[in-house]
Amino acid sequence: MILEDFRKITMLDWLESDLALTVNHCEPASSDASFRRYFRITLPDQQLIVMDAPPDKENIGQFIKVAELLRLTNVNVPAIYHQNLDDGFLVLEDFGSHSFLDKLNTDNATTLYSRALDSLLMLQTNTDINTCALPHYDEALLQRELGIFEDWFIKQSLNIEIPAAIWNNVCNILVKSALEQPITCVHRDYHSRNLMVLQDNSVGIIDFQDAVIGPITYDLVSLLRDCYIALPQDQIVKWTSQHYQKLKQANVIACELTVFMRWFDLMGLQRHLKAIGIFSRLNLRDGKSGYLKDIPRTLNYVMAQARVYPELAEFHDFLQQHVLPEFPYQHPESQ
Repeated sequence: MILEDFRKITMLDWLESDLALTVNHCEPASSDASFRRYFRITLPDQQLIVMDAPPDKENIGQFIKVAELLRLTNVNVPAIYHQNLDDGFLVLEDFGSHSFLDKLNTDNATTLYSRALDSLLMLQTNTDINTCALPHYDEALLQRELGIFEDWFIKQSLNIEIPAAIWNNVCNILVKSALEQPITCVHRDYHSRNLMVLQDNSVGIIDFQDAVIGPITYDLVSLLRDCYIALPQDQIVKWTSQHYQKLKQANVIACELTVFMRWFDLMGLQRHLKAIGIFSRLNLRDGKSGYLKDIPRTLNYVMAQARVYPELAEFHDFLQQHVLPEFPYQHPESQ
């Protein structure tokens, strides 16, 4: 019997024996890039989600802590009904199966993104960063994340080297830009796969356990320059400008729009480099090749921002000359 099957048996025994729940049906609900799994259980009168988070691999206590923190900001996160910290199981409210990625179309995009941006504003303005005890997105973390791109994508996936002078310049520019921004609560994966469309068309937020205190533009660029959905550039600029105005009215920021847009662009570049590295790692280390299809869109964001800023010209040229010819997927710029 494989370990995953044993955990499912243990989970069902806890639900039925310890919690006295009548489980009529249990099926996989979703999985993600971590070691967590989710099951949808059907009871006589409702459906619930059970998180399976092996304690030796996942910090279930952090999920509970961040869920309570976000609930206090008035954003919509799943209620936690039952906890089993020893075995790594949680029984959660079921937000359904429809994410932004599943439901988004030209008719509902404005409504859904407006609600997602409203929720983000609440997250950014209603969290007391001095008392929430979340870890900080510091220089060491930023550098480690950038290193994922160099290691797993450049070296291991493509088997090439990036000149140290070029890479050090990129890292210095991106880290400096991130650290000079005002800080706020950062979900860290605020994008179309983690925003659920609920029955009343409100937005439910999931996968928030890695929240940190970090740069003000991080979640905004995660949402609007999504690794899984490409929005029109004029729409991105419009929604970014509108969010900037709301942050300014809330006295969260005091910079000019041009400064905020530069922060936004460079924060996106940092995030997308990390994402490309993670997609590569998921393929090479974990055998999850499905994430490779998201690299071309993400690499397109990287190319676009490297082309816009003169101080990144050498990096853009390196990507153009050495990365794109080696990458086994057609890049959007060449289409």
